Formats: sequence, C-alpha cells, structure tokens
Amino acid sequence: MNEITDQLNRHWTNIYYHLHYTHQEKITHQAIRIMQHIEKNQHATVGFIAKKLSVSHNTASEHIKRLIQKGYIEKIRKQMDERKVFLSLTQEGKDVLHYNTALDQDKLAAILDRLSESKQKRILEAFATLAEEAKKCSSF
Repeated sequence: MNEITDQLNRHWTNIYYHLHYTHQEKITHQAIRIMQHIEKNQHATVGFIAKKLSVSHNTASEHIKRLIQKGYIEKIRKQMDERKVFLSLTQEGKDVLHYNTALDQDKLAAILDRLSESKQKRILEAFATLAEEAKKCSSF
C-alpha cells in the first residue's frame, strides 16, 4: 500500500503544481487553513479554529481579526442567542480561497477536452470516491 500512496501523492502534487491558479494575493498558509476550516464547517467559531490549528484562543483570534480587516471573513451573531458568534467567508474570501486552493478551471477544461468521455467519467468517479473516503478519515 505504501507504493500506491507514494504514487498517488506524487500524481496529486504534479497535478496541483501544473494546474493551480497563478497566486494573486499575498496570503499565509495559516490564513488559507483558517479559511478552509470556515468553508467546510458552517458553525466555525474562534474556539473551533483554535482547536483545529492547535493554537491558543488569543492566537486564533488575532489571525481571524486580520482576515476580517482584509474583508475575507465576517462574524455573524445567531439571532436566537447573540452570545454565539460564527465565522463566515465573505464573497471576497471565497474568491481568495478558491484561487489559492483550487485547480485552474481553464487549464483543467483544456485537458478534459482532449480526453474521451469514458476517461473523463473514470477520473470524476475516482476523485468522487477518494473525496467520500477522505471525509470518513477526517476529524472535522
């Protein structure tokens, strides 16, 4: 199994290296991680982020404060209980996250256009399977 995981990692890093968007924003890896946690967890709080990053509440709060100042994140108070404050990505935050974590759609489309429909379907099925199984091993 080690050989398969090595090959899969090698393929994935090659795919990302060649197909990622050209980064426009100056943003830290830590900021991207925070934004990913918020995107994948609609009830993310400062405490949740602190736990996921293994940092203190104050450290997480400072990172989040900077992302709010940049306009990438906003705090949303629950109407039923205003003591609860959740974090949400702004549209600008969603765009920045997309361009820093996703594959360039134009490059990807150019590749897929060269492949047969059956190969496209096999790739999609393989990624869907991997994504579903990945959710099962995650502590999110």
